[in-house]
Amino acid sequence: MNAILPPPPPEAAAPRALSVETVSITKRFGSFTALDAVSIRIRPGTVHALLGENGAGKSTLVKCIMGYYRPDEGSVVVEDREREIGNPRDAHALGLGMVYQHFTLVPSMTVLENLVMARADVPAIIDWAAERRVMEEFLSRMPFGVPLDRPVALLAAGEKQKAEILKQLYLDSRFLILDEPTSVLTPGEADEILGLIRKMAAAGDITVLIITHKFREVTAFADDVSVLRRGKLVGGGSVADLGIDDLAQLMIGAKEVAGSVSRLAAPADAHTRLELKGICAEDDSGTDALREVSFAVKAGEIVGIAGVSGNGQIQLVEVLAGQRKASAGEVLVHGEKFGATREETRRHRMALLPEEPLRNASVARMSVAENMAFRRFDTPPFSSRRGGWLSRKAIREAALALIERYNVKTQGPDAAIGTLSGGNVQRAILGRELGEAVDILVVANPVFGLDFAAVAEIHGQIMAARNRGAAVLLVSEDLDELLELSDRLLVMSDGAIALEVPTAGADRVAIGRAMAGH
Repeated sequence: MNAILPPPPPEAAAPRALSVETVSITKRFGSFTALDAVSIRIRPGTVHALLGENGAGKSTLVKCIMGYYRPDEGSVVVEDREREIGNPRDAHALGLGMVYQHFTLVPSMTVLENLVMARADVPAIIDWAAERRVMEEFLSRMPFGVPLDRPVALLAAGEKQKAEILKQLYLDSRFLILDEPTSVLTPGEADEILGLIRKMAAAGDITVLIITHKFREVTAFADDVSVLRRGKLVGGGSVADLGIDDLAQLMIGAKEVAGSVSRLAAPADAHTRLELKGICAEDDSGTDALREVSFAVKAGEIVGIAGVSGNGQIQLVEVLAGQRKASAGEVLVHGEKFGATREETRRHRMALLPEEPLRNASVARMSVAENMAFRRFDTPPFSSRRGGWLSRKAIREAALALIERYNVKTQGPDAAIGTLSGGNVQRAILGRELGEAVDILVVANPVFGLDFAAVAEIHGQIMAARNRGAAVLLVSEDLDELLELSDRLLVMSDGAIALEVPTAGADRVAIGRAMAGH
């Protein structure tokens, strides 16, 4: 009698995560080589970080993977097979998807409508009840969810990012490219989403290529890292084997970052230089944007203002700059009521580096020299005391000195400032504002969108001003930047100060909760 054999064990589900490799990818734009024989392998089921300064070739590389560009040389290999990816549809057909830095969902449509309409096979007449059942079943298999019936415009930033990721997973993307995925998120939201993504990769569901400029995200959530510099792959490997100094050296090609400045101890008897008392202000629509904001900044300290975009930070800087009138409260500088006039700003030695200085602090068509002279154009040696005639020679010579001192890369002082890169516009305006002795410095998102080297230089200039005794107010949406530079941290939520903590030993969870309004 034959023995009855037990049934065979069920076959394990095949891993879904894809391996992707770029083999000697070269891409030229005219005589400019954006990518020079770049070969990177992204192992299946891993999170792979892609680092590099602005212009290093990161965006060009992922656009070659996704079919937006066709490489001049080299190939893209998916699952060990060379693939012809002529357009994004070809990439999607292979299971490749991308979540962009700026949200692409339609704000007026619900999450369900956005996800269904993203499909390539949307029927002419949609059975929404059936689509809902399919979507609910899909969400039941996901590690996170979002409210299907809520319009995207009403979602928090973290929920929008989750919806963008879910859209790609719903479209059956098994290789995800995430472009600066945490730039608009609170620290808690960023850690939650990256943690969930890492778990999905570790489970073999997806492979992730993440473009980021935050070293903490690389060390905390990535398995491997590749670094591009000037279109070439200059290094990388396992994150466990590389430290932050190693990554910085690979990115900029130097062990020490130019412009880095150590923090000096603040004087114990420092006096208050900038004080806000009960400041209230409205936004352009007449809605309350600032609600009784009060704080002080002392000489020789940096006070950071943290918060998710849209919680009153812009209006706060505009009030200090004299671009927006406060509806209540007062600003005191050196104990005197401050109206933000040119004469008061000059007398109190107050400097300002606003967000997007090309738009908010300069005239793009005017020369670098003319923009650098805005603060002092009507004083000697730039103009005569009697007739008010401008001295072009003095303006140009002063600009040349600032260009050299602040490492502004330009064709010369007579070049239009609008022709400069973002980092060099920042350097030029910072040079103008710090060209003379400064008692108070207000800076807003000073390094947004800049490369690693420019960030280090500008951070160094801000810290140097603080060490010279300036009272610095630093407004930024980058918590890592604030924790690195600030002595004290204030969190703004819904137009008010929600939390004040010393930066040393600050609790990221508590800061994140305050940023989220909890």
